[in-house]
Amino acid sequence: LSERVSRRLGYRKQGIRAHLDRKRTARNRIRRQIASTRAAALEGDRAALERPQGQRFPFYKEDLTYRRLRLDTREESNAVVVCIMDTSGSMDRMKKYLARSFFFLLYQFVCTKYQNTEIVFIGHHSQAKEVTEDEFFHRGESGGTMISSGYLKALEIVTERYHPSHWNIYAFHCSDGDNFTSDNEATVKAATELCEICNLFGYGEIKPMGHHFYESTMMDIFEKMDADNFQSVLIESREDIWPAFRSFMSKDPVEV
Repeated sequence: LSERVSRRLGYRKQGIRAHLDRKRTARNRIRRQIASTRAAALEGDRAALERPQGQRFPFYKEDLTYRRLRLDTREESNAVVVCIMDTSGSMDRMKKYLARSFFFLLYQFVCTKYQNTEIVFIGHHSQAKEVTEDEFFHRGESGGTMISSGYLKALEIVTERYHPSHWNIYAFHCSDGDNFTSDNEATVKAATELCEICNLFGYGEIKPMGHHFYESTMMDIFEKMDADNFQSVLIESREDIWPAFRSFMSKDPVEV
């Protein structure tokens, strides 16, 4: 979908009545009236100077000023931010705080680019479901982790409610990197499918205090991803959030 928007390019002396700038036109008339009075005084035109104050001073053609506009076509401003997060027991309060900070930054930025922005929260452990914002950030689940379940739920929701021809789609997943080894192949496959329908899809690994040095994680698995609109980032502290966000958004192919 597209929409026609007017962009102002300045002013001109000719145009249609709908584009008449009334304030500038009135200002031009007042200036001409003042100039006329001064000229009459210099020339000794007593009749002009003694003209009754309430007498109408007409608009002349040279007073008229019109706005110069250009009609541009742009994509209709619909966007959805799909927030996916591992809500298993290993995602403690600090990890969720870092994830929430990143998601907040992403949502606020997308809102500045698009007029109509929606947000979807998907929580997963070994299974995934759409949840409220409160459930997303404050409730944990017991059990193992299957990341593919979160990605498949995102694909399902986008297919049902956010067709890519009508929506700009930004999806991001935060996790501490734990996943069943048997699920890794399905995770990469689902991530590839998300890249095919999203403007941007990203993975953020939350590893406070440098834990990533001691274990193999999904960051290693996602090295196989070669989609231009995919970006993985590591977040260890609050100071990493802004650089991670900039790295993610640098992949965005759309400018609005």
